[in-house]
Amino acid sequence: MTARTTHLGAGVRDAMIAFSAAAKKGLGDPVLAELVMIRASQINECAFCLDMHVDLAVGKNGESAVGGSPVRAKSRAWEKIALLSAWAEAPEHYTERERAALALTEAVTVLTDGFVPDETYEAAAKHFGEDELAHLLGVITAINSWNRIMVSRRIAPGGPQW
Repeated sequence: MTARTTHLGAGVRDAMIAFSAAAKKGLGDPVLAELVMIRASQINECAFCLDMHVDLAVGKNGESAVGGSPVRAKSRAWEKIALLSAWAEAPEHYTERERAALALTEAVTVLTDGFVPDETYEAAAKHFGEDELAHLLGVITAINSWNRIMVSRRIAPGGPQW
């Protein structure tokens, strides 16, 4: 695939990086943030973001960028990533909190009928404090924006970001 353009204005790039970093930091759970970003990127079919966030979650050498422990060899973290596109069918691999976050991610990413269902939002609100929920929504919004920026420019996995 050939990129349409690799240009992204510095102001947009810097704002997106700052927004993404603030949302992820405020959520306070880097593993959950990566699961959310990977799931949204799967839905949006953003190969660039999938490649980047799987690498951040697992690491190219089989070591977690989050904790430094080996995860590729049958670990729980790698299983979560491998099963992520079917998370609802593998509930034993995800905590209730993770499932609530993933359901909210799907609802915000797809926006079926133009809104997030009350029951989906309320389920997430049971597992996240007000500030955490705001940051989770920020993480979901940020990755959806990044997905659209990369997909619309046809940026390939491992390709130039800007």
